[in-house]
Amino acid sequence: MKPSKTSKQWMREHVNDPFVQLAKKEGYRSRAAYKLHEIDAKDHLFKPGMVVVDLGATPGGWSQVAAAKVGRGGKVIALDLLPLDPLAGVDFIQGDFRNDTVLKQLEDLLHGKPVGLVISDMAPNICGVASADQARAMHLAELAMEFALEHLKPEGRFLVKVFQGEGFEDFYKLMRSRFAKVVTRKPKASRDRSRELYLLGSEKK
Repeated sequence: MKPSKTSKQWMREHVNDPFVQLAKKEGYRSRAAYKLHEIDAKDHLFKPGMVVVDLGATPGGWSQVAAAKVGRGGKVIALDLLPLDPLAGVDFIQGDFRNDTVLKQLEDLLHGKPVGLVISDMAPNICGVASADQARAMHLAELAMEFALEHLKPEGRFLVKVFQGEGFEDFYKLMRSRFAKVVTRKPKASRDRSRELYLLGSEKK
């Protein structure tokens, strides 16, 4: 199949993207690592020794950042439907985080330790129908929040990627009803034309 004009444009942007080039140079698996770095610099997400769960972790850019930030005394557990090449300081579970078997594996890895931070950079596989893609993206955000509310310690925090559009305001209101504080972040590493935003919820209500 001949590449479309849109896919050619994306590839050209991707190859010339300074964050893509920097990620290759610094050994990160994705440019998304710089989004997390920037949010952490502003909101101080990580503490040495804390437990972090990364939902939809593959290819692993966010898990790399998290593992470096929490250090050897901390723990990073990454989950994804897709395989993840091994990462130092990261425990990986392949499967659906709503599945009881996967949740049992998570509990075994936690050893009773409370989760201080849940991060989710998940996005659906794009089908090209804007309304369907938006609905699926917001559904993933809702699932991630349900997981976070179930596993976070009371003062824990939840960082999730969302997309502006249908369902965003409702999700934002829902987060505000579940967390004492919710802030919106748009890192410089997010492409200008992207509708993606990050919501950070702190302290479960």
